[in-house]
Amino acid sequence: MKNFVYILLSAVLLSSCSSDELAKKKAKLDELKKQETEIKTQISTLEKEVAKLSGTKTTAPHEVSVTKMATTSFNHYIEVQAHVDGDENIAVSAEVPGTVNKINVRVGDHVTKGSVLAELDNQTYVKSLDELQNARDFANTLYLKQKALWDQKIGTEVQYLQAKNSLESIDRKISTVREQLAMTKIKAPISGTVDAMELKVGQMFSPGMPGVRVVNLDELKVKAEVAEAYISKVKKGDDVEINFPDLAQSIKAKITYSGKVIDPLNRTFGVEISLNQKAVELHPNMVAIIKIADYAAKETFVLPASVVQTTPEGSYVFVADGNVARKKSVTIGKNYKGQVEVTGGISAGDPVITTGYQDLVDGQPIKL
Repeated sequence: MKNFVYILLSAVLLSSCSSDELAKKKAKLDELKKQETEIKTQISTLEKEVAKLSGTKTTAPHEVSVTKMATTSFNHYIEVQAHVDGDENIAVSAEVPGTVNKINVRVGDHVTKGSVLAELDNQTYVKSLDELQNARDFANTLYLKQKALWDQKIGTEVQYLQAKNSLESIDRKISTVREQLAMTKIKAPISGTVDAMELKVGQMFSPGMPGVRVVNLDELKVKAEVAEAYISKVKKGDDVEINFPDLAQSIKAKITYSGKVIDPLNRTFGVEISLNQKAVELHPNMVAIIKIADYAAKETFVLPASVVQTTPEGSYVFVADGNVARKKSVTIGKNYKGQVEVTGGISAGDPVITTGYQDLVDGQPIKL
């Protein structure tokens, strides 16, 4: 029995020792793996730094892809925010004060020039006109009688002239009241569409107050303010592309007016483009973006701007010389929308590295 107990205790001790040793070995293995990862990272970093500093070739070729250069067209644009405006966009107001008595149109209605949009209360002018008409009838009777007497050389010339002057004075007053009466009718100054109606029946309406807006949508234009720096590059007749973000549509047109005076406050000059087409449904004050072509080259080299690297010494690209990357100095021109024009330093057919050019050094082995 005692032997059995000793055997059991020995087995337990051996098992315990084995578990402790296994845990220690696992911990040691994890630590070595961690060190291995750190060492590999340090080696990779040092290899890149040594290659850059010494210009020596790295042992592993760097995978790249190239683009063989060929001439193409390149355009540079000035982009300016603009808005749609109407050549005939008129806010109609009252000519005389009064209470709105009647509204004859609604927003969206098409109206012709001279049509009555709304009417003001005119009773005051009607009554004045009636009173003046009665006074004129009496003055006219006196004038006719005085004239008949004067024709017979009866009475004095002064009496005749006073009667004539009284009649003429009343006629002038009647003419004035009739003009004021006509002003109580708010008329369309142009043919077009009613774009806004601010009037309500019973509302007091006075000159200068916003009332009705009439817009002729057949004659629209795009207006923009362009920075002073471009005044020598933008002129009447230049091609433009007009984008309407809210409609997701674009149209092509030409500049119909380019200002010659610089605004002293914001240092800009005005540009206008007439729109004589119905390609898209436009509305006054709609936002637009105009692109004015200020530079164009029919045959030139173009690369993504990210491919051309710039240092204080100048710009350069990498080209594939067999299985080796070579740095090549270039001269660049205009830059637009992530594309840059290369005006010198490369020739047609040159294999410019356009993928994998990051971290390349001159003379580094490459793999296409």
